[in-house]
Amino acid sequence: MTKENVASSLVRPEGRTRQRIFAVKKIFLPGSGPPAGIVAASLLVAALSAIPFLYILLRASQASPEIWIRLWRSRIPDLLVNTLGLAVAVTAVTVIMSVLLSYLIIRTDLPGKNVMHWLMAVPLAIPAYIGAFAYITFFGYNGAAQHLLEAVSGLPPGAVKLPSIYSFGGTVLVLSVFTFPYVYLLAAAALKSGGGDLEEASLSCGLSRWQTFFRVTLPLMRPSLAAGGILVFLYVLSDFGTVAMLRFPTFTSAIYLQLTGRYDRGTAAVLSAVLLFIALAVIFIEWRWRSGTRYHQGEGGNRRPAPVSLGAWRYPAIFFVMAVVLLSVLAPLGLLGFWSAAGISGGSLGSDFFLYARNSLITAASAASACMALALPLVFLSVRYNSRLGKYLVNIIFAGYALPGVMLALGTVLLVSSGFPYLYGTAALLVIAYIARFLPQSLQAEESALARVNPSLEESARLAGYSAWSAFLRVTLPLIRPGLISGWTLVFISSIKELPATLLLRPAGFDTLSVRIWIEASEGFFEQGAPAALLLVMVSALPLKFLFSRDLSKGGFRRGSNTV
Repeated sequence: MTKENVASSLVRPEGRTRQRIFAVKKIFLPGSGPPAGIVAASLLVAALSAIPFLYILLRASQASPEIWIRLWRSRIPDLLVNTLGLAVAVTAVTVIMSVLLSYLIIRTDLPGKNVMHWLMAVPLAIPAYIGAFAYITFFGYNGAAQHLLEAVSGLPPGAVKLPSIYSFGGTVLVLSVFTFPYVYLLAAAALKSGGGDLEEASLSCGLSRWQTFFRVTLPLMRPSLAAGGILVFLYVLSDFGTVAMLRFPTFTSAIYLQLTGRYDRGTAAVLSAVLLFIALAVIFIEWRWRSGTRYHQGEGGNRRPAPVSLGAWRYPAIFFVMAVVLLSVLAPLGLLGFWSAAGISGGSLGSDFFLYARNSLITAASAASACMALALPLVFLSVRYNSRLGKYLVNIIFAGYALPGVMLALGTVLLVSSGFPYLYGTAALLVIAYIARFLPQSLQAEESALARVNPSLEESARLAGYSAWSAFLRVTLPLIRPGLISGWTLVFISSIKELPATLLLRPAGFDTLSVRIWIEASEGFFEQGAPAALLLVMVSALPLKFLFSRDLSKGGFRRGSNTV
């Protein structure tokens, strides 16, 4: 029986009870329109995220033809080769790594598989620019690796030089070891979900293990590998801190240079527009591929097969997995710990350090709290009212999430300097940028939470005499509280790690932990920046439990997480 039939079969009420049931029908029955206040609030929130990027396009379109011609003849071709080449290389490396790691850990008799699976996610807690900071302290010019080589070889200083970390290969290495979990976790979820019957059928038909892997197992992993690869590709497109620290020129570092070194906003807007079109093209291609592709698994195909015996490959497999753990977890954390101890003994934990920590906590907590509140009208419009407008607005916001933070900072600067100059040079501008950047994280967490709340519970509260606001506070809010807390935590951690927007939008003298890491690393004072880097890693590790508590095989990373 539908809700309309239920409502029409009720005894005809009188007075306020009749009005109450009419209000319930207006809010909850299919086809009832959402309140104007929720629609207006949703439009305002979506505009907060979309307008900075639209303003970039406006400023780029207003740039003189001479600027476009000059950039296309000089900078843009090299930046395209560097940026796309880096993104393709890192994506390829991470996909290959993840295929091998997920198969070894999920499908074989590798020793210590549960511990290894957990360790594969730890690099997500290490921002890539902090990983670059750690690698520079070891592999940089006159670094510890160079001294170790000279001590072991007995050669005089300068006789042998290690390959430079400040190179294309070094940048690929650093980005790969800190982004491969985006692909690995999805690939591991695909292998956990089954495919055992298909593999056993393949083996029974006479195919070897290798043939079965390439003809059956790998095709079953393809959707997960594609989804994770897109996340990594977009991450590399948007990365600023890693490429800037390793001095590898890409669009994001070039945009930052135009804004801070040459103060040329017109050129920065043109470069940002090109990068914006690249990112949107990647998103569109991924969307078209996903909408036109369907993968199905037959009944009974979700049974996991017996572990594959590694045999003679056991020790090479252990060596490979441990090498990944060393490069992505043990080495960076060990280096950060070493330099932090040196910095603390040298007095780097002075009053300024706690001031930077306070600034980081205040801005991140403010942005997280604002996102938690601002996401609610959009979530209700999209989920509770099943509004097509709400779904469009949510998709617009999520599309903006895939775009680089340096572009958001540029759009915010251009917009504020033109229309809201009183906000320029205040911490409020930084919080606004964080909100526009990380609002999708709150949206995703709250959407998931509200979708699990049965509307009949709210309807019962309204029938019992509660107002819409009271029903929300007494019924809905307690039920979606876990989603609110999860979204708040994700936004807080992402905001406290954000580097390019913080560098460009912070008020004068308002430094945060991420800014101090950047400044100290740029000047070579590693022991001064290491304590801040280690603290950020510890804070970033908080959502790991949340990550592993989610069922990745049922949707994890539904729209993507470019965060880092």
